[in-house]
Amino acid sequence: MTGGATLRAETPEDHSAIHGLLVAAFERYGEAELVEALRKEGDLVFGGVATVNGVIVGYAALSRMNAPIPALGLGPVAVAATLRQKGVASALLRWSLARAQDDQWRAIFVLGESAFYGRFGFKPELAADFNSPYAGPHFMALALNGALPAKVGPVDYAPAFERL
Repeated sequence: MTGGATLRAETPEDHSAIHGLLVAAFERYGEAELVEALRKEGDLVFGGVATVNGVIVGYAALSRMNAPIPALGLGPVAVAATLRQKGVASALLRWSLARAQDDQWRAIFVLGESAFYGRFGFKPELAADFNSPYAGPHFMALALNGALPAKVGPVDYAPAFERL
């Protein structure tokens, strides 16, 4: 239990609630459809959920990246509006990143705000020399299980992201 939320891996029974959470959090269907496509295409490696009293209030997706190293892409990440700024996203991210590390992934990439993701160790400079359509100050990487085994090369999210 963290911040009043229980953290666990998603199950097929959660898919409808995750869809609803993503639509509400982003006020559009794109991210919910993205997660469904990632599942269907076999690129969703891990989906973590935060629940309160059995209700899904947070979600974090980690999907396979096309990269020269074993890497995941983080996102989308969402928390119910009533529980934002209460530590749910932070707890869910720490838990999800630890699982990725335990599973021996070498890097996680994210496109987001460095002020938030930097607290978890994501750094724009770790992603800077990779060739990506998302390259720029908001494209960051986190090294897992030691230093990055490669620091250059093409990096891209799973094909479903192109349809977002």
